[in-house]
Amino acid sequence: MAAALLARLCRGPSGLRGTPGLRAARPPLAAAAAPPLLLRRPAAPPGPRSFSAAELVRAAPAPLQPYLRLMRLHQPTGERGGEAQGPAHCGLPFPAEPARGFCLPAGTWLLYLPCTWSIGLAAAPGCFPDWRMLSLFGVGAVLMRGAGCTINDMWDRDYDRQVARTASRPLAAGDISTFQSLVFLGGQLSLALCVLLCLNYYSIILGAASLSLVVTYPLMKRVTYWPQLVLGLTFNWGALLGWSAIRGSCEWSVCLPLYFAGVMWTLVYDTIYAHQDKRDDIMIGVKSTALQFKEDTKQWLSGFSLAMLLSLCVAGMNCNQTFPYYSAVAAIGAHLAHQIYTLDMDKPEDCWKKFASNRTVGILLFIGIVLGNLWKRKDLKNVGEPSENR
Repeated sequence: MAAALLARLCRGPSGLRGTPGLRAARPPLAAAAAPPLLLRRPAAPPGPRSFSAAELVRAAPAPLQPYLRLMRLHQPTGERGGEAQGPAHCGLPFPAEPARGFCLPAGTWLLYLPCTWSIGLAAAPGCFPDWRMLSLFGVGAVLMRGAGCTINDMWDRDYDRQVARTASRPLAAGDISTFQSLVFLGGQLSLALCVLLCLNYYSIILGAASLSLVVTYPLMKRVTYWPQLVLGLTFNWGALLGWSAIRGSCEWSVCLPLYFAGVMWTLVYDTIYAHQDKRDDIMIGVKSTALQFKEDTKQWLSGFSLAMLLSLCVAGMNCNQTFPYYSAVAAIGAHLAHQIYTLDMDKPEDCWKKFASNRTVGILLFIGIVLGNLWKRKDLKNVGEPSENR
């Protein structure tokens, strides 16, 4: 027994009996147990950390993480596409450095912000937007964006395997099955229905009408070079729904220009986004406005931006908006002009940066709507004063 134990202790890493030289070459136990250097997550620099969706995914149990990634909750706002790329990420599904501050994925913001515009415009003059509705629509945006991503990945799982940026998505990588994703989709839609049922009957019917767009959008890239237009019709439905949730029905003179402005905005940011994948799209036969516009992209984006700004002005005039609103529209025009002028369409990192910066566009407009609505109180007071007191 002692001889057998001694022989086992003298074995080298290959399973052969080692010589003294081979035994001396073996690494220390601590070094052997350490994971490879490339798989270590770099330590985050010191500083305060607060809640983000990406942090929530990291903290979740391992079996739950593929489902949260299917909802794209792991995507920080500032990271390209959320799919890890390059040596810094070492093939991991998360960025090397944790996100800081309150952070939701860019796509969730872009779905949510048109809802906030409509809720803000529907508020009574001199009043803040309904915070209960803003919160309710925020939950709905997370759920419906997750459902949309799930549907998209179910349709595109074969395409995603052929594109480096999307090959690590849970369905494409085989982390979960199609049946599991279908069950998960049913759960998301059930929760979204609970949110919808908190609204009035008009809004329930209007919200349910958007489901056909949610389901069919991922197919559009197979049949038309304008899938971004269908995405715009889908993503900006909240511009109609927010107003009806507050007022009980849509005021079309306000809601339609606002909806059209949102669609034009989506054509801007999602065409920029599509330039990231245009080489892969050509190889696998997927269509997009980026491939349709080619080198004329900036001219098209300028036209969409102008149409957006004009529509916002029409919506503002039809609901008696004030100076802060139009100041925000002017700031948005400057932001879009800078985006388009400095865009490098052949640099995916720059495309992602410009795409993600559109969260600022949406927030600027929401702030302008809120301040413009509060400004109305001052205007109403001035109108109500007797002329001799002015």
